[in-house]
Amino acid sequence: MIKKSELHKMKDQELVEEAANLRKKLFELKGQAVTEKLENPRQSGHLRKDIARLLTEKRSRELKGASV
Repeated sequence: MIKKSELHKMKDQELVEEAANLRKKLFELKGQAVTEKLENPRQSGHLRKDIARLLTEKRSRELKGASV
């Protein structure tokens, strides 16, 4: 789980790259859920929330840049 303080330290490009990595992990996890039983079924929910946090931080930075 990504903490808010970690998000603020990341650069814009790092946010995009991390979101892409998490999306890839989520895709693999969904495939794994179909073929076998998951060790932690809540993991996909955590990944989705982390992706949302990253995208929210990215969007808030875009809006701050536009308002200046």
